[in-house]
Amino acid sequence: MKKILLLSDTHGHLDQKIIKYINEVDEVWHAGDIGTKEVADGISALKTIIGVYGNVDGYELRSQFPENQIFTCENIKVLMTHIGGYPGRYNARVKILISKEKPQLYICGHSHILKVIQDPKNKLLHMNPGACGVQGFHQIRTLLRFEINHGKIGSPIKGATLIGDGPSILKEVSMVGNDMKLDPGIGTCGKAGQGVPVGVAQPSILINKMTVGGTQL
Repeated sequence: MKKILLLSDTHGHLDQKIIKYINEVDEVWHAGDIGTKEVADGISALKTIIGVYGNVDGYELRSQFPENQIFTCENIKVLMTHIGGYPGRYNARVKILISKEKPQLYICGHSHILKVIQDPKNKLLHMNPGACGVQGFHQIRTLLRFEINHGKIGSPIKGATLIGDGPSILKEVSMVGNDMKLDPGIGTCGKAGQGVPVGVAQPSILINKMTVGGTQL
């Protein structure tokens, strides 16, 4: 198992809040617009860094990091680049890369907008950690933390706030599991002498995307 911290668009900024999260993981992945070599060196002094250069990164960072990173972590094939778009709106270059490399996890940055979206068509998960630097239009600095363990991505979400409403989320349900269970006792719901069995809980559902609010940097 590996604990990953995913950053992007630091734009030359590295503070103690980010360092706190760096110290809690095994590797740091950076999706570009690092900004300065000092930021890259500051991260690599603490943990292994895997990164790509972004459009604002100069010659020194471009000589240290490639445009694309294609690698395997815990049996998950990863494609990381700075500018590439997201499911349904990939740019032409990334479309070709996804078709050729067939990654299970596709990462980009650049937009300063945090996204975690399933792409059923290409059988991959897309992540964009947003921006954790202080330059840009974003109002909240964001990053992503997750675990990869024997081909599975994720870890329990704790203390998070789901942002949105039920009807909007229902539109994003793409699969419903066959694991609905009824109350093993005599639980029923009804009135006037009529009743139906009560479910213990809703079945497992696959939601393609939702907005989750976590800790503000």
